Amino acid sequence: MLQLSEGNKVIRSILDNDMYKLTMQMAVLELFPEAQAEYRFINRGDQRFNSQFMKELEYIVREQIPKLRLLDEERHWLGKNCPFFKHTYLDHLQNYRFNPDEVEIFLTDDNDLDISIKGPWHSTILWEIVLMATVSELYFETIENNWADDFLSKADLLDKYGDMIKEVSDKLDNAGCVLSEFGTRRRRSFELHDRVVETLSRSRSFAGTSNVYLAMKHGTRPIGTIGHEWIMGNSALVGLRNANKFAFENWVKVYNGRLGIALADTYGCDAFFNNFDGRLARLYDGIRHDSGDPFTFIDKAIQHYKSLGIDPSQKMAVFSNSLEAEDAIRIHEYCKGKIKCSFGIGTSLTNNSEFFQKNPPLNIVIKLHKINGIPVVKLSDSEEKVTGDRDAVRVANYIFGTKGLDEE
Repeated sequence: MLQLSEGNKVIRSILDNDMYKLTMQMAVLELFPEAQAEYRFINRGDQRFNSQFMKELEYIVREQIPKLRLLDEERHWLGKNCPFFKHTYLDHLQNYRFNPDEVEIFLTDDNDLDISIKGPWHSTILWEIVLMATVSELYFETIENNWADDFLSKADLLDKYGDMIKEVSDKLDNAGCVLSEFGTRRRRSFELHDRVVETLSRSRSFAGTSNVYLAMKHGTRPIGTIGHEWIMGNSALVGLRNANKFAFENWVKVYNGRLGIALADTYGCDAFFNNFDGRLARLYDGIRHDSGDPFTFIDKAIQHYKSLGIDPSQKMAVFSNSLEAEDAIRIHEYCKGKIKCSFGIGTSLTNNSEFFQKNPPLNIVIKLHKINGIPVVKLSDSEEKVTGDRDAVRVANYIFGTKGLDEE
């Protein structure tokens, strides 16, 4: 068995998290400081867990993660490299501690995980990524722990994995693609993730990583703006039918045009484009695609910009929907001369299913479930990515004209 991290210290820093969780935390603190949130864990795969796994997970959640704090050198780095963070927010983050009382974890009768997170939105918002990374890494340490048996040593494994990542980055370099690494939440191990970012940081195609700690360690850019939960939260706190508009207007109030990539698929891209008016389309640098057919999305985006009198070639389309390098290259070719594009690639970099054929990555998510007791949903442009209370999903589909009220 490969020992992944000394003493099972899976999360290495309070910054061992995705950038968009920090940017959203600042926005929540500023605009919705009283909001109460509930998140739910969803296992979309067929992998199951056991008592040894639960013992390790409970220890890390109750004993290790609450000890994380923002160090002085980390705060200095954030202040220098992320000027959009206000000093008051950095003060808050330096005083922040994960509260384990916000997390409940159970092993179900069929050995699945039941995880819920409840508490102030501004506090609970940082749990998602660290919990998912912990669940993923512990799974491959305590349950399917034979994935390193084909290698002579940890160093041999890391070297071969780094070689594979270099081949991927070379393909993207040669195609002229711009790549960001988005793989924290389903990584196989911290060490593999670290080697991925180290390898990519030498590539011409690399724009940065979503992982703030690894961005600091390897001298690259931390990447991240808005996640689905920002729009979902605004749907409950402001209004559902025009939640996209409310969410992106509120984002401008906090960031004044910085971090200007708008996520397009929370309620389907048609609902997004209906709300993405001339003002927002000019304020935001571009849009992010995360579900549905990317080529259809490109066509709709270009048509929408043109209808508003905006040159789409001056805007950016970011693609992040379960991408492989070959997908990115095809999309890049389609975008040429039409719209700028870049790519956020996650699990296929930090937990590659072809490299580890015997033990594929977990298919897990943690999604916002309620705000102030009101159910929230994500409809998506892909049916398998729909999340939320069943009745709330039916109502949302009806409001956005996706399905009739009696349709499942």
